[in-house]
Amino acid sequence: MHTVELNGVKLYAHHGCMPEEEKIGGHYLVDVSVKTDFSEAAATDELSETVDYVVLNQIVKEEMSIRSKLIEHVGQRIVNRIKKEVSKVHSLRVKITKICPPINGDVDNVAIIIEA
Repeated sequence: MHTVELNGVKLYAHHGCMPEEEKIGGHYLVDVSVKTDFSEAAATDELSETVDYVVLNQIVKEEMSIRSKLIEHVGQRIVNRIKKEVSKVHSLRVKITKICPPINGDVDNVAIIIEA
């Protein structure tokens, strides 16, 4: 088993339950880790034989641009699309980190992780 990772996708989005978050938005980081078998790609040097991280990045950007109250909801949409649209995926892990969340405290970030 092999792993393809897309780490630290920096995005500005408008997720959150508070009206201010919808208007103002905030900074997010997204990490995607995909378990796959890229033995053929390693042998043949063919992109079609592995998981294309450009496609993963596009899915992340598109789903993060759709407003949700909860990052859990966005994360599940990302997982669902990857499972549906990307072949050769055995399992995956998506982490969404919300930078400086408005939770009335000195907190660097909050995050959710979905493993599927």
